[in-house]
Amino acid sequence: MASTSDFKNGLVLSIDNQLWSIIEFQHVKPGKGPAFVRTKLKNVLSGKVVDKTFNAGVKVDTATVDRRDMTYLYHDGSDYVFMDGDTFDQISISEATVGDGARFLLENMKVQVATHEGAPLYVELPVTVELEVKHTDPGLQGDRSTGGTKPATLETGAEISVPLFINTGDKLKVDSRDGNYLGRVNS
Repeated sequence: MASTSDFKNGLVLSIDNQLWSIIEFQHVKPGKGPAFVRTKLKNVLSGKVVDKTFNAGVKVDTATVDRRDMTYLYHDGSDYVFMDGDTFDQISISEATVGDGARFLLENMKVQVATHEGAPLYVELPVTVELEVKHTDPGLQGDRSTGGTKPATLETGAEISVPLFINTGDKLKVDSRDGNYLGRVNS
């Protein structure tokens, strides 16, 4: 249990048997009436964001979310297997829990796995990942000035849009949250 005075960004609340993370909060003391706390909450599982207001001093259930650094080992059917670097325990996490970031997972990549009461909630990849282009069509000589893009297939099998000057074999920096091309990595 936590009071509204204990609120901080990242605190996970348990409301109606669902887990909500505080994105932002603001204590408001109007000139007339009681004080309250205005919050923006994000559902830990679905990612849905809602605004919720709490009266000042109200007690709210908190949830213990354990975030651990783990290493991605391999893909096994519909599950992804991760290993805790400290205890060497291996856990299997479903494709649905890993989410869209799975398309940028490379073996031995360090990620953060959040669990609540032993159940995995989500997998957080590094913000940027460095991946090699396995296939892309060559850019035409006159196309460079147009600022266009072309599809490229990465070593993980993910397909992203890249500038026309990118070639097969180039190493790219990619945003793991939305799959945007960020730049080339000099080897």
